[in-house]
Amino acid sequence: MSLQVILGNFALILFVLMVITGVIWCLDVFYLAKQRRAAADRALAEYDARTAKATADGIKLDNLGKRGELEAGILRQPTWIEYSGSFFPVIALVFFLRSFLYEPFKIPSSSMVPTLLVGDLILVNKFTYGIRLPVINKKIIQINDPQRGDVMVFKYPKDMSQDYIKRVIGVPGDKITYENKRLTVNGVEVKYTPLDDYLNDERLVYNKQFEENLTGVSHRILNDDSKPTYSREAVDPFPHNENCTYRYEGFTCVVPAGNYFMMGDNRDNSLDSRYWGFVPDKNIVGKAFFVWMNLGNLRRIGSIH
Repeated sequence: MSLQVILGNFALILFVLMVITGVIWCLDVFYLAKQRRAAADRALAEYDARTAKATADGIKLDNLGKRGELEAGILRQPTWIEYSGSFFPVIALVFFLRSFLYEPFKIPSSSMVPTLLVGDLILVNKFTYGIRLPVINKKIIQINDPQRGDVMVFKYPKDMSQDYIKRVIGVPGDKITYENKRLTVNGVEVKYTPLDDYLNDERLVYNKQFEENLTGVSHRILNDDSKPTYSREAVDPFPHNENCTYRYEGFTCVVPAGNYFMMGDNRDNSLDSRYWGFVPDKNIVGKAFFVWMNLGNLRRIGSIH
C-alpha cells in the first residue's frame, strides 16, 4: 500500500521554504532593519533641521503627525520581507513537528483492512524508533526497535519515493513460515480465532476474518479462499532472497540482521515482503498509532491495533 502524505510528500519543499524564509528573516533582523533605522534617523534629522530653520524664520508649519508618518514609512518592511517573516515561524514549526514528532498520512488502498480502511487519515510517530534527520531519513539517535505486531510506515525498498504501511511480522533473526495462510514464527504456530465474516465494501463479497495472536499482539486479518497463499510468479528478486525457501504450499524466510518482514492484514490483497523482500532499518519512517479522521466514517477515529 503506497501511502499518501497529507498535503503531498513535501519534506524537501518545506525544508527549502524554511531555509529561504529563514534567511530573509535573519537578513532583515540583522541587516535590513538596521539599514532602515539608519535611513529613518537621517531623514528625521533633516526633517527636524528644516522645522527648526522654519521656526527660526518665523514660519509656522502644520506638522502634526507628519514626523511619525515619515518615520513609519521608512521603517515599514517591504511586502516580501513582511510575508517571509510571518511565514518563517509557521513553516519551521510544521517542519519540526512532521520531521521529528508526528506525520500525517492518508490510506489509499485496502491492503491493511480491517485494521485500516481506505480514506483513514492516520498519524505516524516519527521518534518511537529513533530520531532521524529529515529529508535524508538518516538515524542519528536510537530509541526503540520495531516489534512484531507493530503497524509501521516505511520507504518502499524498490522505490524510496513511496511510503508503504504494513504490519511487522518478523524482526531480525526470526524464522518466518507462511503455509496454507497460517504463520509460524520461530517454530511456534501463531494462534487464530475465527470471527464473523467481513463484508468487503469494494467488491461486495464476504472474506473470512480471524483474530491473529502474533506472539502476544492480537489483531484482525482477512483471508480470501479464492486466492492462493502467495503467487510464486509475482515474487521479484530482492536483497537476501537466499534467506527464503519457496514451496507450493508457502515459504520460509529467515529475517537478516537490520531488516524486517512485513505483511498486510488483508493477507490475500497485499503486495508485501512475500513478493519484494525485507525492509531495511534505514527505510523506516515511523509507527502508525492513531486514526484522526475519516471523512466518510467518523467512527473510525481512534487508536490503531
